[in-house]
Amino acid sequence: MRQLLLLIVILLPICCHSQSGQTIQTAGLQQPVEIIRDRWGVNHIFAKNEHDLFFAQGYSAAQDRLFQLEIWRRQATGTVAELLGSQEIKRDIGTRLFRYKGDINKELLHYHPHGPQIVGAFVAGINAYINQVLKTPEKLPFEFRVLKTKPGLWTPEVVISRHQGLMYNVREELNYARLVKLVGPDKLRELQWFHPAATSTEPDLTLHVNGDELFQPILELYEAFRLPLKFEGQATKADEDEARLPNPEPLLGVDSGFEAEKKYNGSNNWVISGAKSASGYPMLANDPHRAQSTPSLRYWVHLHAPGWNVLGAGEPTLPGVSVGHNEYGAWGLTIFETDNEDLYVYETNPANPNQYRYRGKGTTAQWEAMKILTETIPVKGGQSVKATLKYTRHGPVIFEDAQHHKAYAIRTGGLDIGSAPYLASLRMNQARNWAEFRQACLFSRVPGENMIWADKTGTIGWQAVGLSPIRKSSQCKSYTGLLPVPGDGRFEWGGFLPIDKLPNKLNPPEGYVVTANNNLTPVNFPNRSAIGWTWASPSRAHRIEEVLNDGTRKNLVDFMALQADYLSIPARTLVPLLQNLASPSDRTEQALSYLRRWDYKLTTNSVPASIYVTWEEQLKQAVYLDKVPANARPYLKSLPTKRVIDALLIPTVARDSLLLVCLNRAVAELTTRLGSDMDDWVYGQRKNKHITLTHPLSNLVDKNMRQKINLGPVARGGYGETVNATANSLNQTHGASFRILVDTEDWDKTLGINSPGQSGDPASPHYSDLFSLWAENGYFPVFFSKDKIKTVAEGTTMLKP
Repeated sequence: MRQLLLLIVILLPICCHSQSGQTIQTAGLQQPVEIIRDRWGVNHIFAKNEHDLFFAQGYSAAQDRLFQLEIWRRQATGTVAELLGSQEIKRDIGTRLFRYKGDINKELLHYHPHGPQIVGAFVAGINAYINQVLKTPEKLPFEFRVLKTKPGLWTPEVVISRHQGLMYNVREELNYARLVKLVGPDKLRELQWFHPAATSTEPDLTLHVNGDELFQPILELYEAFRLPLKFEGQATKADEDEARLPNPEPLLGVDSGFEAEKKYNGSNNWVISGAKSASGYPMLANDPHRAQSTPSLRYWVHLHAPGWNVLGAGEPTLPGVSVGHNEYGAWGLTIFETDNEDLYVYETNPANPNQYRYRGKGTTAQWEAMKILTETIPVKGGQSVKATLKYTRHGPVIFEDAQHHKAYAIRTGGLDIGSAPYLASLRMNQARNWAEFRQACLFSRVPGENMIWADKTGTIGWQAVGLSPIRKSSQCKSYTGLLPVPGDGRFEWGGFLPIDKLPNKLNPPEGYVVTANNNLTPVNFPNRSAIGWTWASPSRAHRIEEVLNDGTRKNLVDFMALQADYLSIPARTLVPLLQNLASPSDRTEQALSYLRRWDYKLTTNSVPASIYVTWEEQLKQAVYLDKVPANARPYLKSLPTKRVIDALLIPTVARDSLLLVCLNRAVAELTTRLGSDMDDWVYGQRKNKHITLTHPLSNLVDKNMRQKINLGPVARGGYGETVNATANSLNQTHGASFRILVDTEDWDKTLGINSPGQSGDPASPHYSDLFSLWAENGYFPVFFSKDKIKTVAEGTTMLKP
């Protein structure tokens, strides 16, 4: 009901909202374009041809997100050091190593039959705005003045950059190999939850390379170009120190860097058939979970031209819409685990380290030469640096070990044609039915995703997509891709699994499809090594299924409540274990009484929610310290929730004692942090669960500007395993900043949100206007018909050639 009231509140001023208009002469257009910006900052672009449509999309994105686009351009081109100095040289080397170097025209044709023209028009639109604003540089967003720089022009190569592609699993691969060396394969299988597995000895974790040599900074260059940028030490994503308790083990209880990205870059989506909806038509919901930041990762847009009528969101750096709907159907995505990276280890020629052994042994070794390129990297405040880029037949060389005559390279599907993230959405944007949508899915290679579809005809469907290497080995029965392998030819990829062979469903008898990064693959799935072995905890998926199966027909208000759902399934499992226990401590007994009366919901006004979350964290740490050998902890930072709960479900005196000891610790921690009055321990406050968004340049501006660009704190509920996923940190670092809800009965009923706002410029009213609405789990209406759009128009811009 609260969400419904919020929706009504934001609709009240519509009738009396004033509009503004302007006309801008813009070189590069073929015909006039009308852009209606609604009062929530969404641009509805009405063009008379395809070229002008995507030109206007690029132009509008540059208007709203110019600094975000400039940072993307520099990361894509390996020119960050030119802006930020020598500390970014390794980032630029990594970017250049992993830059797509194939035929750009063939690459763009992969994404759409008009791909070269669409991307060309999009880039031209960005550049048109840049050229305009450079005539009045005082109008540039403040970041450019702070960094004393100006935006550079784009090329199609920038659009197809791989630097932010969600690729898996080379980091885990190296750490798993180190763990196999330290504790053995059986112990690793016991600690990590590899699934689905047919037997207790799956997956095969036989190590075929020298494990002693793996404890070196092998991935330094790879990680350098994928880490979020920092300006004077301030990360581009909220990364406040979340140390919740005095911690004897570094990094325990704190998700940082790549661990947090891997753990929380999830999402929820679901579709229901008309048999389960109040309207009698299929419905869809999607809320991708990524890092919380200002500006938002996502960007809403409506694209209308002959052959195009699509509304939704993507990333502002890309043409088209990755999540949304057209006049026929709606679609959404979540991450599906495909393993499209492998680490290869080569024996190099002692007489020439630029040669590596491929085929042959000993004196019959066949030495193959690396391909070597040299590039010049400009560096702010210093001399340019010559970078030597080396490649084996498998991919970029990221580390050389001269002492042991070894080289390490990464084979990644991301360097294959058509592997720029989300661009295949262009084909989906024009799909008119399930068959056409599924055909479009065949071109979606990176990242691996669960694509769902719902349309007006009553069809719902699910197709997993992604680049899935078929691994072949003459060395072992099953080459899983979970460990580094020799690069001598014994472990190769035998092409990629056809995308239509990945899991899929059409109009399932249960009347719904739910995906939440959990495993949906059967144990007997063919080509098992082509997909991932580790998945998200199923808690979010199970809760969504539970609500969808409660026997009531769902409407949009129900979907709003479900996206905002704070019930913790782990809590519903663990709290009853305390039912018959008693503590000699009055304070712990008081905490027990709160938990016994609790509904397992992590709401912002709940005292037991605070007690539970802190207790769960203590339990996780205790089980971790008990199960994970000390020498393995640097390479396995946490245990899967399933392993923790399985350990706690075995009833013993020691288990019961541990439950109470951890509750004692939780009470002590909360007393220190929130005071002695337990009634003050509500979840959702500055000292407890909240969100504060810190602008990446916050450390470089004065207090007044910081107050404009930094947002929060505001209270949050939930945590990493609630449907409303808010990460396991005091300051929410990850989760859904963008949401969409669709009832296919009427496209004008679509609801959405995008935190903190559509614009990245603090001078714009749309920089943070959606933040408070989002924080209350609210939505705004996303109208599709032009008549409805005009009722909420803030202003109209005419772009004229």
